[in-house]
Amino acid sequence: MKTKTQSFEMVIDGLPYIVSATPFLFNDETRFRVSFNGSPVHIFVLDTELGRLTAIGDDSVTIPESLEEAIAAKLQSSIVENNYV
Repeated sequence: MKTKTQSFEMVIDGLPYIVSATPFLFNDETRFRVSFNGSPVHIFVLDTELGRLTAIGDDSVTIPESLEEAIAAKLQSSIVENNYV
């Protein structure tokens, strides 16, 4: 898998975010290292119960839900576009 960091801007709930995401493989599963506005790195993985990517780890609760969902949707589209599966 070619790992290329993508950066994108989003405005969620009236707040601007600059997001950086880098795909990587873990046990044949595509995951993403994600940071926004200089935050620590969060790991996004596919949650089969939710049917979408979601942040995991202790710090994931600090991400606003609307931002997490928007980042997940953007990353999901990049999985399809860049054939990361």
